[in-house]
Amino acid sequence: MTRTTTHAAGPYDIPNVSIVCDAVYTNNVPAGAFRGFGVPQSNFAIESQMDILARQLGFSPLEIRRRNALRVGSTTSTGQVLGESVGLLETIDGVEAEVRRLDPDACILRAPTVPHPARRAAGDGRVRAWGVACAYKNVGLGGNIPDSAGAIVELDSSGRVSVRAGGAEIGQGLVGVVAQIAAEELGASYSQVDVLLGDTALTVDGGATTASRQTFVTGNAVRLAATQVREALARAVAEELDISPQELVFVDGFVRGGERVLSLGEAAAIALREGRDLRAEVTYTAPRTVALGERGDAHFVYSYATQAAEVEIDTRSGGVRVLRIVAAHDVGRAINPLALCGQIEGGVVMGLSLALLEDFRQVRGVPQMTNLAKYKIATVADKPEIVVILVEHPIAAGPYGAKGVGEITCIPTAAAIVNAIDNACDARVRRLPATPDRVLAALSAR
Repeated sequence: MTRTTTHAAGPYDIPNVSIVCDAVYTNNVPAGAFRGFGVPQSNFAIESQMDILARQLGFSPLEIRRRNALRVGSTTSTGQVLGESVGLLETIDGVEAEVRRLDPDACILRAPTVPHPARRAAGDGRVRAWGVACAYKNVGLGGNIPDSAGAIVELDSSGRVSVRAGGAEIGQGLVGVVAQIAAEELGASYSQVDVLLGDTALTVDGGATTASRQTFVTGNAVRLAATQVREALARAVAEELDISPQELVFVDGFVRGGERVLSLGEAAAIALREGRDLRAEVTYTAPRTVALGERGDAHFVYSYATQAAEVEIDTRSGGVRVLRIVAAHDVGRAINPLALCGQIEGGVVMGLSLALLEDFRQVRGVPQMTNLAKYKIATVADKPEIVVILVEHPIAAGPYGAKGVGEITCIPTAAAIVNAIDNACDARVRRLPATPDRVLAALSAR
């Protein structure tokens, strides 16, 4: 509920905001955290409303978002002034440029006309249109909750780098990220780094893999620990070569100083013979935040996104097919671009699933969708063409400027799809998922 409240006004600079959230006890089954953690729900509401406002005011869906978008210096609905790393406008521009390239006549590129601007016949009672939605999502726990993570980095005489951290790898790519960070700091090759995550007997506490936080907090812990190891190594090698530590260059698994070139293993052997400690343990603590309702930063940074969806609706059956999605995301700094694109594509498909398929119905607290034959989720057959645009607005406190991307990937997708449905057939679906029955009901109600 706190996340829903924090993000309820969307990624927009709105001077007058009143938000009331009520938590209600029910006899429904318990529910846990899901990617987006309260924000997909509020985003669906505000982004649907933005399209309704755009039509009434005579703006294009992109223009109304551009006019009101958060930017550096803007104030969020909680009163937080954004000081850096706000790339929302660039994500809007990126989506606009790509949609214009794919479909110069797309409805989201222009102001509405009478009677309805977007409908484009595709034959056999089918119509097509584009829809768009923006989003922002906190990185890190925020809300005055302590947010720390630890890491251990060690270099041995064979030149192998060992990284141990408590953060859990659940498919989001943390292993690759921390390996890259350690390799970058020590001048090692990626193949020289061994990573162990989540072993409570052998690692430092990394906190939960939640809130899109692991790249930021564990990444920073690894970066700082690796820096300490490199500094200890540099002092030993500099003495051996009789040069200043600042003259040494660490790159591609070698240490270069003057006319000498040592492998990382040879350099480590020198340091270890001298009794230098090439093991460092660091706990990184994220910038302080305040509780909801207090003056200050509710979160230390946010990620931003704009997504556009092209859909095709069968007006006879109410069936919806997503043809293409353009997803532009401000990630701060892309440490692993390939894995990052995979994260975005996966999140988009999860958002599509939320938009069109997933319906966990309960009757008097009894679940009706008790297996995956009844509870539908998106499969590879539902995956549309996905165009990913990476926007980099670094944050100074992040590892090389990186922010989190795990959750925001799925947040604007549902609203973009539902806005496209409305643009295609003038039928506003106000409850997810947009099943054929609900689309037909919206068509009848128009």
